[in-house]
Amino acid sequence: MTIRILLVDDQDLMRLGLAMVLGDVPDFSVVGEAADGESGVARAGELNPDVVLMDVRMPGVDGIEATRRIVADHPETRVIVLTTFDLDEYAFSGLNAGASGFLVKDAPADQLIAAVRAVHAGDAAVSPRVTKRMLELYGGSLPEQGATASDDLASLSERERDVLVLVGEGLTNTEIAARLYLAESTVKTHVGRLLAKLELRDRIGAVILAHRSGLV
Repeated sequence: MTIRILLVDDQDLMRLGLAMVLGDVPDFSVVGEAADGESGVARAGELNPDVVLMDVRMPGVDGIEATRRIVADHPETRVIVLTTFDLDEYAFSGLNAGASGFLVKDAPADQLIAAVRAVHAGDAAVSPRVTKRMLELYGGSLPEQGATASDDLASLSERERDVLVLVGEGLTNTEIAARLYLAESTVKTHVGRLLAKLELRDRIGAVILAHRSGLV
């Protein structure tokens, strides 16, 4: 399976560098580029990419609004926001807008490739350290997602609760499967069920809830 990628960044050299790195990966295909958020939204509609790498700071429609529109119109498309700083308020806003993760622009090539694979597989590309810092700085302003009460968490099975804790710790499905001695497909099923039970939009919401509830 080829992972189809759209690059959205107002810097030509940044797009060129990303295209060079990603173009060398056999199962990746850079299907398009855009130099601003408005064009990025339009290109996403035309190309239906699997993953969008989205700069957050662009003139006109910024990456936050572009992410919100893409996720709303194309829920199957995953967005990774790109930022200069790993504790950038804009990046956290991107997560609230529906992004599946974020990366700093100078991240190593292997980390970038791993992040694309992770979000395409339904995981999140956000480290536990960044999640913890995000909640410390902006927890009060982050919108509530789904259930938060202990009664709602009690609706989870013991295994689903175990999976939620590990999701909150930042583990991927593959890592969770190894930790719990489960098949990766089984972990995906548990993640899907716990998201539905807790009325969470996505895996990022599960990470935030795990931290807010004291499970992590």
